[in-house]
Amino acid sequence: MKVAVIQSPLAWEDPQSNRNYFEAKIKGIASDVDIIVLPEMFTSGFTINPQVVAETMQGETILWMQSLAKAKNSAITGSLVIAEGATFYNRMVFVFPTGEIQQYDKRHLFTLADEHKVYTAGTQKKIINYKGWRICPLICYDLRFPVFSRNVENYDLLIYVASWPKTRIAAWDTLLKARAIENMSYTIGVNRLGVDGNNLEYLGHSQVVDYLGNSVLEPQKEEGVFIADLKKEAMLDTRKKLDFLKDKDTFELK
Repeated sequence: MKVAVIQSPLAWEDPQSNRNYFEAKIKGIASDVDIIVLPEMFTSGFTINPQVVAETMQGETILWMQSLAKAKNSAITGSLVIAEGATFYNRMVFVFPTGEIQQYDKRHLFTLADEHKVYTAGTQKKIINYKGWRICPLICYDLRFPVFSRNVENYDLLIYVASWPKTRIAAWDTLLKARAIENMSYTIGVNRLGVDGNNLEYLGHSQVVDYLGNSVLEPQKEEGVFIADLKKEAMLDTRKKLDFLKDKDTFELK
C-alpha cells in the first residue's frame, strides 16, 4: 500500500485557505497512492473555538474531500471540527475513493488545553477495512494511551493525525515507535508545522514506522508531501514468526 502524508503549516481558523492549500498539494501528487493523510484539525489548526470553524457531515469540507478522493482514486483522511446540533467533535473522517465515509471521534481530549470543555469525547474505537488492510485511526493525545490502541482487533495499520507542539516532540517520536512495536503494526504519524493562533510552534516530524520499530519514513522537518510504501505480507510473516501478539494481556475498557 502506498501512503502519502502531507506535512504543512495551517492557516489559523481559516477553512477555505486550508482547503485551497491541501487541494493544490493533493492534485500535485504525481504517483498513484492508496491513502492521503492530513493533520489534525486540518481546516483550522487546533482550536478550542469550535463555533468559529465547525461544519456538518454534509458541509463544504466533507463534499470537498469526497470530490478529491474520487478524482485521485485515493482515500483521504484527517480530522476536522464537526458539529451535531450544539455538540462539537474532533472527528477524523476517512473518505473512500467511492465517496463512502467512515469516522472516528477523538476519545482522549487534551485537558491541558481545555479541549474537554468544548468538545465531546468519542466512545468507540474504529477499525476501517480498506483494500485488504485493517486500519485503526486515532488522534493526537490518543497516542499517550496504549490500552485504547492495543491491537486486539488484529489491525494492520495505525494512523495518528496530530497537532503535537515542539516542546514535547521527543515524546511524539518515542511513542510512535512504541505503539508500532507493541502492536506489531505499521504506524503513521502526521503532524503539522508552523505557529498557531496560540503562539505554539510545531516542528512536524511526520513519519512512518514499521512493525518492529524501524523507520520507513524518517521524521520529516520540512513542508511537503512524502510517500511511503507499506508491505503487508512482510508484516504478517514477521507476526507469524515472532507471534508476540498471542501473549498480550486481556482487559476491559470502561
